[in-house]
Amino acid sequence: MPNSAPVAKRRILIVDDDPLLLQFLNEVIGHAGYDTVTASSGEEALQQIVAGEPDMALLDITMPGMTGLELAHHLKTHTTVPFMFLSAIGDSESSKQAAAYGALGYLVKPVDAERLMPAFEAGLARADDIRQLRRTELNLNAALAAGRETSLAVGLLMGKFQTDRNTAFEVMRDHARSSRRKINEVADQLLAAEETLNSLHAGFASRLKSK
Repeated sequence: MPNSAPVAKRRILIVDDDPLLLQFLNEVIGHAGYDTVTASSGEEALQQIVAGEPDMALLDITMPGMTGLELAHHLKTHTTVPFMFLSAIGDSESSKQAAAYGALGYLVKPVDAERLMPAFEAGLARADDIRQLRRTELNLNAALAAGRETSLAVGLLMGKFQTDRNTAFEVMRDHARSSRRKINEVADQLLAAEETLNSLHAGFASRLKSK
């Protein structure tokens, strides 16, 4: 029996201008089983993200050039990368500011491995929950859209063939099954055909008026 494919490791971007702390974070998170990529500035982090979005980013707030807050704003605006903050300041105002930027966690320096990993993994789990909610929302919206199109197509058939709703739906469903397509695909085709016929009708009417 063939072995199952190995599970891909989660990819974590660590951004800090302190080389010693960057190395420490890289070793601790890497030792916990994650693939890590590092950057010593916000600008370098953006280059890493262009190469491939990580599953989570750990950002130092205070950095020369692009700050961690500026980088976080870019991530929130232009990517789907979740992030946590690292800061030497541990007051409540800084925590509120981090939350306002959309951070999933806030770690105060100096960071030790015992405090780092539970907080980091809690942030990663929250990121997974948010991704799942977004996928559910997208699926729900798609289902609602498909439902609206199917309902419109059923109404179209009712008007064309002077039949009831159940009969119209069953005929459309049977046609979808026989042609091995989804019912919303048949509904799309019917609505598109009706739109085309209406456009042609308007064209004919315009020509008759001009004569």
